[in-house]
Amino acid sequence: MDRSPMEIFDNYAAVVKRLGSDGLLLGSYDAAGKANFMTIGWGTLGIVWGLPIWVVLVRPSRYTYECIEHSGNFSVNVPTADMAEACAICGSRSGRDTDKCELAGLTAERAAHVAAPTAGECPIVYECQVVHHNDVLPDTLAGEVLDGAYPQGDFHRVYYGKVIAAMAGDVSSLA
Repeated sequence: MDRSPMEIFDNYAAVVKRLGSDGLLLGSYDAAGKANFMTIGWGTLGIVWGLPIWVVLVRPSRYTYECIEHSGNFSVNVPTADMAEACAICGSRSGRDTDKCELAGLTAERAAHVAAPTAGECPIVYECQVVHHNDVLPDTLAGEVLDGAYPQGDFHRVYYGKVIAAMAGDVSSLA
């Protein structure tokens, strides 16, 4: 898909809508250079420390955690409305033992500015470099969050990714 640079917050409403429906695809490379995409339904795009930042949450048990820890980079890919099956596959299988790109019909493309893959089928892509991370501390969580999001533990690592580039193609299929 042809994409051109966009302002960070262009298409923000459509991005948040996709995040809250089928999710977005978080892209990263493992130590061997294999592309991996994980569906995320939690995250936020905003300004932190005066920088454009994507905040994403990844559990240490996930393969994506290993990938981001290795590379220090990730991409956030905004799928079209008709990519629900690809999002379901990437959210229910592990890249440790599955080629999710092949199974989900995704084309992994090398990002232009960071060491992370982008999904060729996604009309919006953010390329991010980790500038900070911290771990969710159970003792500081509200009870409703602790009970609802962490009944078995496995607390997330929160990654703050500086948006190095934001690119967009035809966004008409995001609705």
